[in-house]
Amino acid sequence: MSCPRKLEVLYEDRDPKKWRVPLREDMFHSLMPQSEGSLFSPLLFGKFFDPSDAFPLWEFESDILLASLRNSGNSTTDWFEAEGEYVLRAESPGLRHCNIQVIVESEKIMEISGQWEEKKEVAARDWRSGKWWERGCVRRIELPQNADWRKIEAKVEDDILLEIRIPKGTKNDSSTTSLGNIDVPYGVIDANSKIKEN
Repeated sequence: MSCPRKLEVLYEDRDPKKWRVPLREDMFHSLMPQSEGSLFSPLLFGKFFDPSDAFPLWEFESDILLASLRNSGNSTTDWFEAEGEYVLRAESPGLRHCNIQVIVESEKIMEISGQWEEKKEVAARDWRSGKWWERGCVRRIELPQNADWRKIEAKVEDDILLEIRIPKGTKNDSSTTSLGNIDVPYGVIDANSKIKEN
């Protein structure tokens, strides 16, 4: 059992063009079957949403809808609220070979991304036909309004489990503090929203 590896949480993306890769049909098909049921999968609930499917909300049964995800066995993701924080735990085999980044954008969106590359050794005479490719995964999550995005902590345990802790903000945040008096053209509005004439 190895000790947890702490990840740096970035507040801006240092390489915003990292995902600009042409998506050929063969690459698309190679990515889809491998990622079914994982945290980063567009098929998180078993398939893409099809508007032609009948989806009566009054007959919603989570056991039936999520059965394929539970039985996939590829990875699990838990998102829960604790006493003073939110916790996201994602079990993803293969994090050892992946460069995981946690980026907070505009104080509202947390992006979890990972890229890994495979380089194949080729003989010196075949250097023109050598190929390398890289692929990755990304998941963007909207942070709760009371999340303290400045104190987010992320770590990887045993190269399998990604854990992100997001502390809740205090009641004295700038979003909830009293504004006091505000000057307006024809009077003053105090904290009790009464207009006083000048």
